[in-house]
Amino acid sequence: MSDRLEELSTIGVSIWLDDLDRSRLTSGGLAAMIENDHVVGVTTNPSIFGKAISTGAAAYATQVASLASGQADADFAVREMTTQDVRNACDVMAGVSARTNGVDGRVSIEVDPRLARQTEPTIEQARALWAEVDRPNLLIKIPGTVEGLPAVTQAISEGISVNVTLIFSVERYRAVIDAWASGLERRIAAGESVADIHSVASFFVSRVDTAVDGQLDKIGGEQAAALRGKAGIANARLAWQAYQEFLRTPRWQVLEAAGARPQRPLWASTGVKDAAFPDDMYVVELAGPGCVNTMPEPTLRAVADHGDLRGDTLDGMAADSQQVFDTLTALGIDLPDVFDTLEVEGVDKFKNAWEDLLATVADALAADRGTT
Repeated sequence: MSDRLEELSTIGVSIWLDDLDRSRLTSGGLAAMIENDHVVGVTTNPSIFGKAISTGAAAYATQVASLASGQADADFAVREMTTQDVRNACDVMAGVSARTNGVDGRVSIEVDPRLARQTEPTIEQARALWAEVDRPNLLIKIPGTVEGLPAVTQAISEGISVNVTLIFSVERYRAVIDAWASGLERRIAAGESVADIHSVASFFVSRVDTAVDGQLDKIGGEQAAALRGKAGIANARLAWQAYQEFLRTPRWQVLEAAGARPQRPLWASTGVKDAAFPDDMYVVELAGPGCVNTMPEPTLRAVADHGDLRGDTLDGMAADSQQVFDTLTALGIDLPDVFDTLEVEGVDKFKNAWEDLLATVADALAADRGTT
């Protein structure tokens, strides 16, 4: 029986799991996925933690009781619960980090999404999370909003490894690259090492198709129908081209000579949201050496079972991808507006998920104290 996940890894894709809960840690489930499924990293977000804590209350009961007796509020309790999970996941991933020289074995934790439009508070929380988790294979997730970009630069300059999240457009992705590189340059100018700083740029995929396909359905006709499910992949492939272009610049050559590591593109939102599309689509069509694909477990299992891998599907695809964009524009789809809307919606979704998480934990604390 073929090992499709091993094949994907051989292509050069780092397989990360887009999920984390305490039972994966205590049961050995995450360790088993490292051993059997070629998983070499973990990403989290407010929605993932909300689901973990709301559906796995028993796993968190002891800690909730301790926090309740100490009169913790929901914000403090959520920070304690999530950082403990991420710290323990970092420990599970430590072996992967060691054998990949820190490139993989990474676990991400996000700054409070309510800070997405606030630069200085984002910087402060990035520092606090980095210190509290206190693991070298951590990544701090900072949104790639206009306000988040200076926070990325500052965090990198202070030696904090960063996962820049909620990237939707190639234009913003180029700005993310600049923010990351600027942080490295500041650190080098200060006489500090950049060898141990790692970063990924999380480029969201399926949400683009959901937004664009809705407009294509309203336009109607054969040409519009033929473009369904094409925008997200084309967008990511154009981002890949931008990444490759940067690696050929004198700016990168100077950084590399100083010991810097590339900021790898990470394909996020890779679970298919339209049942009409193959469930392995956002993995098979975005495979290439040096990228990361963070998958929800159902997508990972689908690839393992029947993934139709065809080797590198990123290099050499820029011209075709640009043609997809040109045709979408000719049909009347305002792609910059789509990307702006997706960013606003993405920030709002994570804020709402965080608020739901706080409410869940507040209820659990109150119940433990008998004050509900």
